[in-house]
Parts: sequence; structure tokens; C-alpha cells
Amino acid sequence: MAKQPMLKFVDDAQAFPEKREAELRAEDFREIADRYAPDKAAEQSARCSQCGVPYCSVHCPLGNHIPDWLKLTAEGRLREAYELSNLTSTMPEICGRICPQDRLCEGNCVIEFSGHGAVTIGSVEKYITDTAWAEGWVEPVEAGKARGQSVGIIGAGPGGMTAAEYLCVAGYDVHIYDRHDRAGGLLTYGIPGFKLEKEVVMRRVERLKEGGIAFHENFEVGRDASLDELRAKHDAILIATGVYKAREVKTPGIGLNGILPALDYLTASNRKGFGDKVPAFEDGSLDAKGKNVVVIGGGDTAMDCVRTAVRQGAKSVKCLYRRDRENMPGSQREVANAEEEGVEFVWLSGPKGFDGKDAVEKVHVSKMRLGAPDASGRRAPEPDPDGDYTVDADMVIMALGFEPEELPKMFGAEELGVTRWGTVRVDHSTAMTNLDGVFAVGDIVRGASLVVWAIKDGRDVTEHMHKWMRDKAKAEQAAA
Repeated sequence: MAKQPMLKFVDDAQAFPEKREAELRAEDFREIADRYAPDKAAEQSARCSQCGVPYCSVHCPLGNHIPDWLKLTAEGRLREAYELSNLTSTMPEICGRICPQDRLCEGNCVIEFSGHGAVTIGSVEKYITDTAWAEGWVEPVEAGKARGQSVGIIGAGPGGMTAAEYLCVAGYDVHIYDRHDRAGGLLTYGIPGFKLEKEVVMRRVERLKEGGIAFHENFEVGRDASLDELRAKHDAILIATGVYKAREVKTPGIGLNGILPALDYLTASNRKGFGDKVPAFEDGSLDAKGKNVVVIGGGDTAMDCVRTAVRQGAKSVKCLYRRDRENMPGSQREVANAEEEGVEFVWLSGPKGFDGKDAVEKVHVSKMRLGAPDASGRRAPEPDPDGDYTVDADMVIMALGFEPEELPKMFGAEELGVTRWGTVRVDHSTAMTNLDGVFAVGDIVRGASLVVWAIKDGRDVTEHMHKWMRDKAKAEQAAA
């Protein structure tokens, strides 16, 4: 691969890896684009302006050294690029696939502001680490010198797995407890294969297992052990469960059959991809084939649902969102992918009610208009009294976001402090809860957020947990 000079954004246009034709990719759950050829990765990396204040890094939650590994990639020094990207992220190839770069690093690229199109940071990040796996550069997790202390992590999602890796390397005996039969959390069961093929997640899980981290799958805290029992077993606990409870809405007809929470629908589809038996899919309840599907919501989960329905052979797929395209929270690239695949977006529309005999048959839709900005800065939707209408629907998927489950009660730990939103309350300087030696990170603290933030939290909490356990060991030695 020839060394590329930098600052080539004027001469070379922005170019993402080529996507497969929409009709072809809608027939399977493979990722929609392959990775770059080596010369293309170098060419696109060389577009970086190497600006003095790298806004891409500033707007990356992990603070990735983006201009540096772009330069190394342009110079053909790919192994060094991988090692640098791996310094700040435990899952760079996953972030490269699923981060909303158009809202984060790429959306804040200086050459994007100049009208030349951002450097394709996410695609290069994916290319670097996929190459590292293929070339055998990804080293195994090597446990540090044993400290004689153990950590119990509740939740095998990105935050929990990240903390587990750092703590294992630091010499702690690490156990991860997860209620699912496979690790990975939403990476495994929430995100469809066309965005993140499952082998990419499973190789990360296997790397941690081979490094000596113990995974206790099908283990539900509160059923198989209380939080207090885990605290008695381990020196420190980390709660990294994420948020899985579907946000509830009070709309007439909401209890009809065929109205589904988004995560139930996506989990069933992902399980089928693994080859599992899924009775609710096989009996048609969670299968969109031949149905008129309506998805309610405008975030990335809604995009996952509409694109999954297309691949399952839905008769029609509509996405209702109460704001307009410019004010939606999901990735604009995902909207474009969905439109290419045949999804119809119905902007400024919200459900007013659902009708049907035994199952949903129609959605009554209230046309919306945008009023004054709300607390988020986006213009708040309000009903347009003259715009109601009805659409046919055999399946309605509610993708309105996720809320915390009742962890204190579920864990058998009523004393665990939570906020009025149900998230776990922590001291944000240490990530420790009100229970001594119990820490919490990720969505269960933040509320529903991005995978990259969970990875950051899992990385950052290890320093606080290490200090706390070190102080605990010293106190025990002094008392002995």
C-alpha cells in the first residue's frame, strides 16, 4: 500500500465503502457494505486535514486519537494505527459499525464544515481493526498478577465487558453475570446483523473468556442470587445492566395483539439469526412476513425495526415520527438506508389510537406540527386538529425508547439508591452507589444512550474500582 500525503480533501472526494444494491441487501441480514480495499482506506484517511484542534476527537466520547491513526493508515502503518485505536477503545470495530458518526466525530470534522465532506472515520476505524483480526494482531487478554480480590459484574453488555477486560488485566478475578444465554447485551440481541454481524461480537466475547474472565450466563440477579449474596462473594460489584424496559404509552387500543415492544421484535429476529428456536416467531407473532408494518418512533431502534421488517418480507413498512426529518434523533444515514430499502417515512405523525377485533388492524394517526423548542432545543410537536387519518396495520412496533427496570426490587436490594427516573444513583466522581463497594455505569446510570458512552463508562470506572479495592486490602492488612 503506497504512502499517501495528507490534506488530500480537496483532490479526493469523500467515498464510503460501496454498499450492495438495496434490493439485494434487503434479502439477508449481512452487513450492507464490505470494508475498504487497502488503497481506498489509505486514500480516504489521507483526506484528514490534521487540524490543530481535532474536533473529531473532542466530540468522540472515548477521546479516540483519530487524526493520529488516520495519518498512520494513510502512511500504510496499519498495525500501529490499530494499536493506537486500541489504546482508548476495547471495541473499535464495533464502534466503527454502529456509532452515529454523523452526529459525533464525522459531524464535527473540520473539512465537513468546509463543504468537502467529512473524513469517513467510522469506516476507516472498522477497516483498521477488522484487518487486525484477520492478520492476528489482536492480542489475547493477559490477566495481571493475581491480587487475591474478585469483582462481580452484573451485565455482559459493552460497559460490563469493557470494565471486565481492564480489571482482568489489572489482576482481579472477574466474574460477569448476565440473564441471557449469550453475552453482549444489546450488541447481541438488540442490534440487527445488517449493522453488526454477530461474529464480530462473539469474537470479542470469546477473547474475554479465553483471558480467564468467568461468564455466568442465564444468571438473573434476584432469582439466582440476591445483590447482597453477590456482595458477600466479591470484593466489589459493578452494575452494568443497561435499560431494557419499553417506554409505556397510554393510547386507546394499546393492548391489542400485534402491538409489540421493539426489543421483543429485534431479539426474536436476532435469535433466529443464531439458529435458535423462537416459538413466537415461528407462529407468526414476531414475524413481519406478509404484513403491513407500522413502526412508531424516530430513533436508531426504530430504524433497526423498519429495516428488519423489510428483510422479513413485510408487505409494507411505514415509520411514523412526530417531528420532521431534521428534528429526528436517529442517524440520517440510517434513514437514507431505510428509504433505499423501501421504507416509507411519515413525518409529523403520531399514534392517536389503535383499532381491531382480536388484533390490531388500523392505526389512527394524528397529524402534528412543530411549535416552540422544548428543553432539548428541538421544536416540540403539537397536534394539528385538521390532520387526522388512518393507516392499515397488521403489526405495530413501538420504538419509543427504553426505561430502567425496578432494580432495587428486582435485585432484592431495596436499599440501593435510585433517581426519580429509576436510574441508579451514583457519586459521579467515583461511579459508586450508596452501597459500599457497589459501582454502576452505562445506561442504568445515564438512561438510554449510545454504546460508545457505555464503553467509556466501563473504561473509566476501573480506576475508581481499583483504588477502592486497593484501599480495602490495605485496611484489611492493617487490621490483621
